[in-house]
Amino acid sequence: MENFTPLTGLIGGLMIGLSAAFFLIMTGRVSGISGIIEGALEPKKVGYGWQWLYLIGLPLGAMAVGFIMPSFVPKVEVNTSWAIMGVAGFIAGYGARLGNGCTSGHGICGLPRLAPRSVASTGIFMAVAALTVFVTRHLL
Repeated sequence: MENFTPLTGLIGGLMIGLSAAFFLIMTGRVSGISGIIEGALEPKKVGYGWQWLYLIGLPLGAMAVGFIMPSFVPKVEVNTSWAIMGVAGFIAGYGARLGNGCTSGHGICGLPRLAPRSVASTGIFMAVAALTVFVTRHLL
């Protein structure tokens, strides 16, 4: 329970939701990270520079919070090999591509709009996540 931080989780969740709503209202675009990454990697499109700024701003925002308010950043210890994390990241990325969006696009942007594909995708994400935790923590 040492990583249970309800106040910072609430504040962070509100900030993520507000930023997604603000982005949608101001640009008419959904702020799904996989779509933004895909757009950043396709420089043939006109006006693709904003994707790079968005992607650079994500870690810079997190680093700024860690620098300004270090008590808001929980200590995280990863006890998994880089190879396993790489395989897991590949599977997640491949799944995001197959599902036409990632957890941020479907869960944060699609659910509030009641998009049927996002409701189904988020339900599947959560079920698989729960199953993965159960298997890794109790069966392996």
